[in-house]
Amino acid sequence: MEHDTKAILLAGGTGTRLFPLTQVVSKQLQPVYDKPMIYYPITVLIAAGIRDILIISTPQDLPRFRALLQDGSQWGVSFTFREQAEPRGIAEALIIGADFIGSSAVVLMLGDNIFSGGDDFARALSTFECGATIFAYHVKDPSRYGVIEFDQAGNALSIEEKPVRPKSAYAIPGVYIYDNRALEIARAIRPSARGELEITEVNREYMARGQLQVRRLRRGFAWLDAGTSSALHEASVYVENIEKRQGVKIGCPEEAALISGFLSMEGFRALVATMPNCEYREYLTGVAEERSGRFFED
Repeated sequence: MEHDTKAILLAGGTGTRLFPLTQVVSKQLQPVYDKPMIYYPITVLIAAGIRDILIISTPQDLPRFRALLQDGSQWGVSFTFREQAEPRGIAEALIIGADFIGSSAVVLMLGDNIFSGGDDFARALSTFECGATIFAYHVKDPSRYGVIEFDQAGNALSIEEKPVRPKSAYAIPGVYIYDNRALEIARAIRPSARGELEITEVNREYMARGQLQVRRLRRGFAWLDAGTSSALHEASVYVENIEKRQGVKIGCPEEAALISGFLSMEGFRALVATMPNCEYREYLTGVAEERSGRFFED
């Protein structure tokens, strides 16, 4: 289902935790098994029915993103590009993208987050009306993340950024759904001690207004934060194992565009025909055959 909601994909930062890899290319352009990292969040957005996507990155990396992604029409979407000159916080993406967002609701997603398994985001978006929706994911080491505390009824009590003593084991993944009031909230918050506009402050403001909904991601759903060298390797191994086991690709925007109806079968086949002979083209050729064949089950 297509949505009027727009999306911002934040793919900036210096990627210092991936040094020296990021001396060569942006973190979000690093390979996760067989695809650039940014393909994974883009696929999630396309699968959720979002066509208008703003890519925010550094001045030096934006030309590479433009070269890779083009204008998006090959996938039936539209990409816009903006600069974030310095890493001044996730919430600054809402300010940078204010003219892009206009009067729409917005999904803000981080470019180094990889999600797999289920339609949790699409379901959340289809029922979203106002306020803010964030997600909670059970992790082993919550002190590395923003952590959300619940009461016995499952309501959000507090949000803490990288707490030394976490009040729960539920971390907040890097995807947020906001109504248009997020723009005014982002403009009103002040930089933290580290000089950044923290997305936690936006979420806390929605919580203070009683307009924050938290959805727990279901068991079987996988969230991988590929921000360090070891995490990047683990993500690649995970994707490889799933793809080889199931015979389906994770983070494949062409396939997501076909399933979402953004590409017709004719357009999909034409796109595949432009690709060089490689495993990726072979997979997409198989997708076309399967979806056209009498054995296909959606």
